[in-house]
Amino acid sequence: MSQLESIHILQRIRRQYVQAKMWLYALQALAAILLGTAILWRWQWEVPLLVVTALAIMLCGILYFALAWKSTYKTDLQQVARHLNRQYPQLEESTALLLHEPRNLLERLQQKKIATILQELHPEQQKTFRIRGLASYLALGLALLVSAGILYLPAAPLASMAEPAKVKLEFPGQPAAVADTAVKIERIEITVNPPAYTGKQPYRADNPNLRVEEGATVSWRIETNRPAKQIQLELNEQKPLSFKAQGTSYTLSRSFTASALYTINLDGQKSAFYTLEIIPDNAPVIQIQKPEQYTEILFGEPQRVKLQARLTDDYGIREANMIATVAKGTGEAVKFREEKIKLNLNGSRRSYSLSQTLDLQKMGMTYGDELYFYLQAWDNHRGYTRSETYFVQIEDTTIVEASFDMSMGVNPVPEYFRSQRQIIIDTEKLLKEQQSISRAVFEERSNNLGVDQKLLRLRYGKFLGEEFESGIGPGGGIPEGAEHHDDDGHDHGQQQENPNSPEALLDPYIHKHDQEDEATIFEPAVKAKLKGALAQMWEAELRLRTHKPKDALPYEYKALRMLKEVQQSQRAYVAKTGFEAPPLKEPELRLSGELDKITASSERKVIEQEQKLPHTQTALQWLAKYKQSGKYKPSDAALLEKAGRELAQEVLNKPGQNLRALQDLRKLITEIKAGEKLCSSCLISVERAWVNLLPEAEKTPQPQQTVRSKLAKDYMKRLEE
Repeated sequence: MSQLESIHILQRIRRQYVQAKMWLYALQALAAILLGTAILWRWQWEVPLLVVTALAIMLCGILYFALAWKSTYKTDLQQVARHLNRQYPQLEESTALLLHEPRNLLERLQQKKIATILQELHPEQQKTFRIRGLASYLALGLALLVSAGILYLPAAPLASMAEPAKVKLEFPGQPAAVADTAVKIERIEITVNPPAYTGKQPYRADNPNLRVEEGATVSWRIETNRPAKQIQLELNEQKPLSFKAQGTSYTLSRSFTASALYTINLDGQKSAFYTLEIIPDNAPVIQIQKPEQYTEILFGEPQRVKLQARLTDDYGIREANMIATVAKGTGEAVKFREEKIKLNLNGSRRSYSLSQTLDLQKMGMTYGDELYFYLQAWDNHRGYTRSETYFVQIEDTTIVEASFDMSMGVNPVPEYFRSQRQIIIDTEKLLKEQQSISRAVFEERSNNLGVDQKLLRLRYGKFLGEEFESGIGPGGGIPEGAEHHDDDGHDHGQQQENPNSPEALLDPYIHKHDQEDEATIFEPAVKAKLKGALAQMWEAELRLRTHKPKDALPYEYKALRMLKEVQQSQRAYVAKTGFEAPPLKEPELRLSGELDKITASSERKVIEQEQKLPHTQTALQWLAKYKQSGKYKPSDAALLEKAGRELAQEVLNKPGQNLRALQDLRKLITEIKAGEKLCSSCLISVERAWVNLLPEAEKTPQPQQTVRSKLAKDYMKRLEE
């Protein structure tokens, strides 16, 4: 046995060892990934601590597998040789001699001996190493069990691990130094209880500016240092709501369906304005990927429709189905049948994917029937959505068109077919595939196209009376260049007729049924174009039969163009009929009417221009006067309160904006009532908010002012002269 073969044996043993170790490491990493995936799937990113934990578990599993792979891959042939020496005493601790060239005769002899023994032992076919995989399989089984428990067993609601931040209220009108006997708020808790349709658990707010779900119940719990006379909640300048007192603890709960501004009134001291924004419950969203809004199933295609859609909602979908209506029959005999079809939804409660096949035959549909369907979904609240209506029609193969001879007396237009276009398509397809098919197949397909062109030519030839192949094509069946002789075996009577005879004069106006060329009632222009189309078909057929489809394409296009010209030229236009009044004698009647009994109508209407934000504009005027004089009256507080209501309405429409200005306005009103000096920064903030609140002024035309130089003025003066 050669040294190279011995090295191959050692390499196979190393490869088997690395694969076995990596399989166990992969099972251990898979156990960690399964556990992290189950946690993410169960709580849907709702608990940040669990999300971080799951991602950490998955990352540790991947990192562990990468490090184990790197460590195992470092196993070399020297380690394999030492392992074989320990496993097989017959190798005499000399397996490592196979890994390098012998340096003397003794090593060469020992190397041959070890190679022979290694060949006899066949260690690559035996299990020369033992790897304990029980722990890996147990870890995987335990991970599967825990993951199944997380996914399918009901779990208790998780409480937030972090203590919510303390909520603090600001009282702008409260002096900095408060007496010890004054009532103070020591603690305030705001608890939000979301409605049942959201599936969320109650939580505590960490900010007095709230953003809650529609229909949520908000509870305030205030603790003071000593009993207060009254604590009230004021919403949008409405009637205050009083808290329920229990010693020094005061509570109030209320459900909200609309956004609001609120303040806390503590013994006459009002807090700053805070927003309560409502998160609306959106209706479900239905997105249909397949089929198209109008689908037609042609003859020979499977009568099945693949339905793919996606249904999403912000809090969860309660029910979804499909309403399908089958229409059978035509005209007044049409019948409708409506049925509700259950959908096979897959996914979480907030997002479902739909993949379903509609078997039209099982729904009782056949050729000519139509299917109208739409999807509808309901969420856990009051949201409802339905998709657009989709149409599926099975091609009706039982419609029989009236034949040409049956409609001869009503519509002289011949029946047109789309077969010429199909021949063009097939010819172009054959040219594209010419390089990928054999010569025999190419010639066979070209000849078949020639046969199709011939059948189409004969079919159109019937409209011109050409019921047989005689006389069809260029020259009417007589070869070009052929001459007539007296002894050629046929009659030349038509050439010897007198052109001035009565028969010859009436010949263009007589409809002859005994000649195939005159056996139609078409106009000469129509017959000429149809004959031209047949001639082009003849040329195309000739080249298709001789295996030249590229040369046949121009003639095929010409034939199609001629057929379209005939179709357009045969459209009938009927003039509109009706009463035609006699023409007026305008020169005699013009300006001759009597106008003494005609009085001009007059109507007077006073339109009052609606003034937007009147109190805001008045407040801005007051602010401008105050800047000049620096004086105000106690009655100005009422004006600012009216302007504050308009600003508060804007804050409700756009939560988060102008909230600081509203609080500064409250401070200004308090200072006016107390007769104190007004806050300069508050005036600037309120003025900026009021100016931004006003709508943009409409642009009015202004005279254009042009400044001309002395040279331009002199030039204009000379032009005027």
